[in-house]
Amino acid sequence: MVGITLPYLSLETDVAFLRIKQWVFRLYPNGVSTLWIIAFYIHVFTGIFALIAGFTQFNKRFLWKKLHRIMGAIYIITILLLTGPSGLIMGFFANGGLLSITAFSTLALLWWWFTFKAYKAIRNKDYETHTKFMYRSYALTLSAITLRLWKYIIVNYLYEMPPMDLYRLVAWLGWIPNLIIAEVLIYKGKHIKLLAKRYTGK
Repeated sequence: MVGITLPYLSLETDVAFLRIKQWVFRLYPNGVSTLWIIAFYIHVFTGIFALIAGFTQFNKRFLWKKLHRIMGAIYIITILLLTGPSGLIMGFFANGGLLSITAFSTLALLWWWFTFKAYKAIRNKDYETHTKFMYRSYALTLSAITLRLWKYIIVNYLYEMPPMDLYRLVAWLGWIPNLIIAEVLIYKGKHIKLLAKRYTGK
C-alpha cells in the first residue's frame, strides 16, 4: 500500500489511478473537481495510517498498553474526520456508474458508522460492543487491500472481462466478503469475549 501511495507524492493529477479520472476534471472544471482531488489526496495519504493503526488493535499483548490507546485514537480520528468523509466524496464520483457509486458510497458510510459505534462504545466502557464494531470497521479498512487482491486473482487466475465490468465487480467484492468474515468471527464470540476481558484486565 505504501508503494501504491508513493506516486501521488508528486501531487500531479495525471499519474497512476488518476489517469482514468480525467473525466472528473473535464466535466467539473471548477470547485467540484477541486473538492474531489483534495478528497482523493486526503484519502490516499491518511488511509495508510488507518491500516497500520487498526492492525495493532487486535494484538492481545497491547490491549492494556498505552500504545493500544494511542493507535486506537489515531485510527478513530483518521477515519471519522479524514479518510471516511473523503472516501464518501470519492464514492460519488466512482468510475463504473451507479453500481460502483453505490458500492463505494455504502462502504464509506458503513465504515464511518462502524468506527463511530466503536468509539461510542469505548467511551461508555462497553468493551464487548467496542470490539465487535472494531472487527466490522477494520474489515472494511482492509478493503483497500482485498479489492486489489480480488482484481489480481480474477485477472490472472479466473477469467478475462472488460475492465469496467471488473471494476464494478471488485467494488463489491472488496468489502462484502470481509464483512461476512467479521460477522462470522463475531457470531462465534469466543475471541470477542476474550478481547473484552483483556480490556478490563480480568
